[in-house]
Amino acid sequence: MGRLLSIDYGRKRCGIAVTDTLQIVANGLTTVATHTLVDFIKQYVAREQVDKIIVGKPTTMQGEESESMRYITPGINRLKKELPGVTIEFWDERFTSVLAHRSMIDSGMKKMARRDKAVVDEISATIILNDYLQSKSYI
Repeated sequence: MGRLLSIDYGRKRCGIAVTDTLQIVANGLTTVATHTLVDFIKQYVAREQVDKIIVGKPTTMQGEESESMRYITPGINRLKKELPGVTIEFWDERFTSVLAHRSMIDSGMKKMARRDKAVVDEISATIILNDYLQSKSYI
């Protein structure tokens, strides 16, 4: 069984999270510059077995695609082209940034550290993956 990998896709950077090989626990992996995402994922998939990639899908409160999908879709289409053997699935990411900030506060992280957007992106990717796992009854 391979890992699940999630991406919190942003204009400047993308947060990445992965599960263990049993697909039980999601952990933040890193944050990468968006323009290097495809190369990073290709290298990761070459080292680790990845069963599926889950991409956060920004939606409005009405459940419609947000404006952000204009730049996310081309990036994910490129990833699909480069990794034809890996399933890529979109997953609703509403409120993940809010939840990421809340978890940073709850964990006692200092205010200056909470301003680091890269940390927020990585935590958001972890939240997306945990939500996916819970919905699929993996946990």
